[in-house]
Amino acid sequence: MGRRLLIVDGSNLLFQMFFGMPSRIVNQQGKAIQGTLGFVGALRKIILMTAPACVAVLFDGEHENARAALDPAYKSNRADYGQVPEEENPFSQIGDVYKALDYMGIKHTEAVHCEADDLIAGYALTYGQHTEVVISSFDSDFFQLLTDRVSVLRYRGKETVIWTPDTLKEKFGIAPAQYADFKSLTGDKADNIKGAEGIGPKTAALLLGQFGTLENILAHGEDIKKLSVRESVIRNTERLRTNYKMIKLGSSSVLPFPLEELEYELGGRTTDDVLKGIGLR
Repeated sequence: MGRRLLIVDGSNLLFQMFFGMPSRIVNQQGKAIQGTLGFVGALRKIILMTAPACVAVLFDGEHENARAALDPAYKSNRADYGQVPEEENPFSQIGDVYKALDYMGIKHTEAVHCEADDLIAGYALTYGQHTEVVISSFDSDFFQLLTDRVSVLRYRGKETVIWTPDTLKEKFGIAPAQYADFKSLTGDKADNIKGAEGIGPKTAALLLGQFGTLENILAHGEDIKKLSVRESVIRNTERLRTNYKMIKLGSSSVLPFPLEELEYELGGRTTDDVLKGIGLR
């Protein structure tokens, strides 16, 4: 097995820390720093937990979203942060987060032609054959990438949970290869993806247990025993196929950094050292 690679969903962690801190924190110059403070502190703890040899932090960029072209409702429930006051805007501190990552010597970038999810998936699918990969994010879409070498870390301090294929099987009764099918059926409120009416997690797992894949469910819709479920699947066939295209992650995007450029050692720097180093303390 190769060296461990940690891929951090930067936008996800920034939002978690910005909105998760108990209050707005300002430094002596009156500048708000709670998002940066939380981000650096959490990232250090995640690195200490996982002891990676390589680290990258990937952020979503501002550009047209190909998934929204499939369904205009995709993520349309998200706030437009260009219209909110600075004190409520996580992106108001992203410049300082980038400075902190530069100071720490951690490679980072914004996704330009796709979503950060696609780049993260690209790393997992490209290197996960021979390297242990840990994806740090609360985005459940990454469960479809789980293997014996790829895990998903959901950071919550001492309550952090690391998901593996066994965790997924225990929680939902499905395999990672079925997760995009599962989510297509149930929908995803976080991304404003509507599933098939009357199909929740238990029903979706039962259908996948019987038919294996979404396409097989759709091909044998008439064989579904429960009338309401059968009718919902048949009625929503087109929507379910569109859902799958939006949820399925692939590795077609060009990766921004080769593995050898991501080597990293945390050293003894504290969060305070980093904030001092970038002039926030």
